[in-house]
Amino acid sequence: MTNTFDMNKAQLIQRSNEQMDGLLDDGEYTLEQKLALTCRILFDNGHDSGLAGQITARTPTPNTYFTQRLGLGFDEARADNLLLVDENLNVLRGTGMANPANRFHSWVYRARPDVQCIIHTHAVHTAALSMLEVSLDVSHMDNCVLYDDVAFARSWPGVPVGNEEGEFITQALGDKHALLLPHHGMLIAARSVEEACVLALAFERTARMQLLAMSAGEIQPIDPTLGREARDWIRRPKRNSAAFAYYARRTLRQHPDCL
Repeated sequence: MTNTFDMNKAQLIQRSNEQMDGLLDDGEYTLEQKLALTCRILFDNGHDSGLAGQITARTPTPNTYFTQRLGLGFDEARADNLLLVDENLNVLRGTGMANPANRFHSWVYRARPDVQCIIHTHAVHTAALSMLEVSLDVSHMDNCVLYDDVAFARSWPGVPVGNEEGEFITQALGDKHALLLPHHGMLIAARSVEEACVLALAFERTARMQLLAMSAGEIQPIDPTLGREARDWIRRPKRNSAAFAYYARRTLRQHPDCL
């Protein structure tokens, strides 16, 4: 047996990561099921805004992705009512039409080969924070999954259905995985559906905590080195999968129909 009391922090982190990689399950959901589950998870966690908001995920076929059907809320998403569309939003499989605002997703996918899933919502605390025209302030351990990885757009591009908005949002995002749009909402551009779901939940929670803290006093920054350490600790693929599996189990108890 290993005597962990003789190990330094770096060794303990490495040991924990190796254990997570060997013991945590990736899950067996299909891509469509992951998207439907994410819609229900987001709905249950304050991301509801009627028909506003979109989620997309790349498929193995180039320049195509799954998305939800316009006219259905996040709480109505199912694996069998998602649409397969191309980057021009032509429907390749399914019935109905995609949200025209998905135009900017195509721009982000073109610019960022690393991005596999995009979430855009108007979650209430994020939307409220966006009205103040201030950036998201990551200053708590639980929120460090987003540390130094949130861009901030300085203006509102308007309804994002044109190519101009696609270019603006893509440039504002840059190489980050999250973006706060003033007078609008959040954008998550992640490397997997699981990561996108975790980051979207963390974004809204961070915005809520920021508003609460701002009402009581001045938010104090955390040490950048420790912030990045916490981010890298929380945001490993296996941990994202485990977190997603937890949220999925919780959601399926309430919404078993989404699969």
